[in-house]
Amino acid sequence: MRRKVVKALAATAAIAAVTSGLGVMAAAEGESIRLVNGKIEIDAQLKKLAEMYKEETGVEVVIESMGGGIDIQSTIKGYYQSDNMPDIFVNGASFDFANWDGLLVDMSDQEWASDTDAAYIDEEYGTIGFPYTTEAIGLAYNADMLEKAGIDPATLTGPDEIKAAFETIDGMKEELGIDAVVGYCAEVVNLYWSTGQHLFGNYLDAGLARDDRTYIDLLNDGGQLDTERFAKFADFVGLLNQYSDPALLVSGTYDQQILNFASGKYAFVTQGSWIGATMTSTDADAYEAAGSFKVGMIPYAFEEGIDTILTNSPSWWSIYKDANVEAAEAFLQWLTTDKAQEVLVKEAGFISPFKSCTYLADDPFAETIADYLSTGKTSSWHWQDMKEGLAMNATGQVFGMFAQGQLDAAGFVDAMQSVTTDYYAN
Repeated sequence: MRRKVVKALAATAAIAAVTSGLGVMAAAEGESIRLVNGKIEIDAQLKKLAEMYKEETGVEVVIESMGGGIDIQSTIKGYYQSDNMPDIFVNGASFDFANWDGLLVDMSDQEWASDTDAAYIDEEYGTIGFPYTTEAIGLAYNADMLEKAGIDPATLTGPDEIKAAFETIDGMKEELGIDAVVGYCAEVVNLYWSTGQHLFGNYLDAGLARDDRTYIDLLNDGGQLDTERFAKFADFVGLLNQYSDPALLVSGTYDQQILNFASGKYAFVTQGSWIGATMTSTDADAYEAAGSFKVGMIPYAFEEGIDTILTNSPSWWSIYKDANVEAAEAFLQWLTTDKAQEVLVKEAGFISPFKSCTYLADDPFAETIADYLSTGKTSSWHWQDMKEGLAMNATGQVFGMFAQGQLDAAGFVDAMQSVTTDYYAN
């Protein structure tokens, strides 16, 4: 049943047919496949891979990259309505996959599926998402700064140890030349995803096995929270509020947050591994001026002994079931080969989700993520299975209220339980 596949605007469908008709015609002849990519910043690298693949196999791969505010799912729905579907296309969280119930190929029999822990697996439909990179969520730190402060990040295994480290660094701000211990921002309009998804995701998963769905299942059962676990999490968020840059905490921007960390103004920052690309591109001059310091990441250890960071593919590529399936499967399998992984890792800057890959990205966070992956100290991103819009409309708002001082830790717990219950009820 084609549940949730909705009719798009006629204009969108028309544009889709014009812009991609050529690729679909070739695919029908079995000589070409078409891939819709949601990371426009790697368009050039994917097109290079397409050229390599054509030289090797004779099969043309048409790369169609989308970005810059385009609603990718709506565009693909338009393609569906106009019988113009790509062979391979990008899906993000579970609500994206829900648009295509029964319309995606189960790739569990593919060789690559046993080479990664990051595939998207649906209980009913099987392995329907091919991962192409790994991103990590943890408390990122300036390793050089921690060394100057005499703090070994390996000792930061629980809230007491982290609080003591924050106190030490706070007392050395002038000596270290920093503005604040932590670059944490709980601005509610543009950064709700950082708090309401990524930080909240640590309550859901930190310290758990990758397949442990205890807290996400509880949340999805009417918006329930485990108040004992969440109270400990609330105390930790209160610590971030206390030691964050007041100029950033409630009204800052993402760009300010990353630039200040890259400039050496914070010892820690509450963002994921994706900031490494910004630090070495947009903020490269500031990062170099700050000494191109080594970075690392510790778990959000709001309970003693939490020893995992959250890693996952941020999105996946899926194969449309009525497409040129064999050719699409062959291309995805080829992307896991040594020559293709070299381009994806060394040129696109991806951190490979495949165990067989021997390449390490030049990204500042690549080494620390590889260490966590190799030791199995990772948890999943089950926040991607939350009810759609929860972060924007509920959880992110409560983090903002806590940061603004409207709530204490106990009030944060109560307010979060209230908004999640209400959101799931409505």
